[in-house]
This record gives sequence, structure tokens and C-alpha cells, in this order.
Amino acid sequence: MIKIEKYLDALAGLSFFEGFSTEELKRMFDRSSYEIKKYGKEQIIHLQNEVCNAMDIILEGKVAVQKIDEEGNVLTINVFSAPNVIGAHLVFSTNNIYPMTVVSDADTVILRLPKSLIIELGRSNLDFMVALLRSISDRMLILADKIRTISHKTIRQQIIAFLTYEYHLQKSPVIRLNYSKKELAERLGVQRSSLGRELNKMRRDGLLEYDARSITLKNLKLDQD
Repeated sequence: MIKIEKYLDALAGLSFFEGFSTEELKRMFDRSSYEIKKYGKEQIIHLQNEVCNAMDIILEGKVAVQKIDEEGNVLTINVFSAPNVIGAHLVFSTNNIYPMTVVSDADTVILRLPKSLIIELGRSNLDFMVALLRSISDRMLILADKIRTISHKTIRQQIIAFLTYEYHLQKSPVIRLNYSKKELAERLGVQRSSLGRELNKMRRDGLLEYDARSITLKNLKLDQD
């Protein structure tokens, strides 16, 4: 079994554990059950409809939450990097079933906390429980907004919504891409070929230029809402 000592500093990056000293965390984990698992890129961590019995903390790497439709198209709902949490909103639910598939988006290390340890941490430190509840609430708002954004939009509208978000995040008309066109298509829930065709149309319309690493905005009116 992989020991927690190696990852105590990583846990310190999460607001949940700000109220614990390193020594307190070590003592608590020493007397409790937990699991640390390693996954290679694109390995399945949780399948859709799998029962959630624990909360996962991403210690290293990143994971993608994906939905696969009846035609086999992959829609990447979101990608979470370390340190972050998966399953916190499900583990105590009466319907604790993963609604989507969770896969590793890079080499990833996961800390799996069972319900009993989560309860013990909450009893030991009220700040832990408050931070956990805040995280769950924020995560559900992000997910709802993501689903709203990608629903009922044309491919061009989805591209513009993505570029609007990245423009405000990167504060530049040159949008640097940290992933491939295939990964971008999955994030938008479209076929890679469809994404390529629409980008070519937008280039011909004089709206943007792009290459493998970036998209440069030209005469493109971005969404402001």
C-alpha cells in the first residue's frame, strides 16, 4: 500500500485541509483506511453507472469527466487537475451512482477517502466540512453552467463560447491551446472533422486564424454574457 506521507504537501493545497497540521493529518490517516491508486493516461477511473463509495482527491495529474452518447461520440464535460476532488457530491447521496465516466487525462495519482474517514475529518475540524460543502456547491454550479453552455448551440456558437472564455482567461487575442484539436472537439461534444470544417469556414470568413498550438482572433465578435 502506498503511504500518505509522500502526498501530505499536495493535500495542503486543498482548502479542506487548511485547518490541519501535517502531524494531525498523518495521525488521522495512520489510524484510518484509505487507498492511493495510480492510473496511466486514458485509463478508466470510474465507469458511468458505477456506485460511488468514496471521495477521490487528485494528488497528481488530471482527470476528465466524459459523457458518451448512443453514437459513440465523446463529450468532455470538464477536466480537473491536481489538487482537486471527484465524487464529493455523490458519496453521501441516496443515488450515489456516477452519471458519467471518469478517465485519467494524464498519468494520475488518486487518494480515495471512504465515508468513515470523511466523517472523522469533519468531526475533527469544522472548517474541513464547511470547505467541503462549499466545494460541492461550487462544483454543481460549474457543471450546470457547462451543460447549459453546450446545450442547444451550433458548432460555431460553441467555438465562440469557448474562445470567449479563453480570451478573458488568457487576456490575449492569441488563444494558446494546451490540448489537441481532438481534445477540443471532445470538450465541445462534436466530431473532430466537424470542428475542423467549422474552423476552416471561420478562417475563410476572416474571423480567425489557427494552427496546431493557437487560435488568433481577428474580426470575431465574442459573446459578452
